[in-house]
Amino acid sequence: MFASLLNLLCTSAQAQEPTPERRQELLHLLKQDCGSCHGMTLKGGLGPALLPQDLKQKPLALINNTILSGRPGTAMPPWQGILTEQETLWLSRQLKHGTHADMTEKEEK
Repeated sequence: MFASLLNLLCTSAQAQEPTPERRQELLHLLKQDCGSCHGMTLKGGLGPALLPQDLKQKPLALINNTILSGRPGTAMPPWQGILTEQETLWLSRQLKHGTHADMTEKEEK
């Protein structure tokens, strides 16, 4: 069931990838809003580090669900209702592979 859920997430996200403009907004949100707890360089702070090496062993679906639903009992709020599932899946992929601006440019080419 987990594999089919992940496949569904990936398939639907590919069909509705955020626009290049929205990707820039999402990266800004990641660095500013997420960075306020996870550190401006995402190396950790109130929340854990969000660098690729720290997330390597985490399934993409877990990262995506954490963004959407938050973590009850912690400072991690749910972003569902603010971000779409496609946007959170895109952010999850960015976190797993790195969030550098040059990465976004490479994707667009």
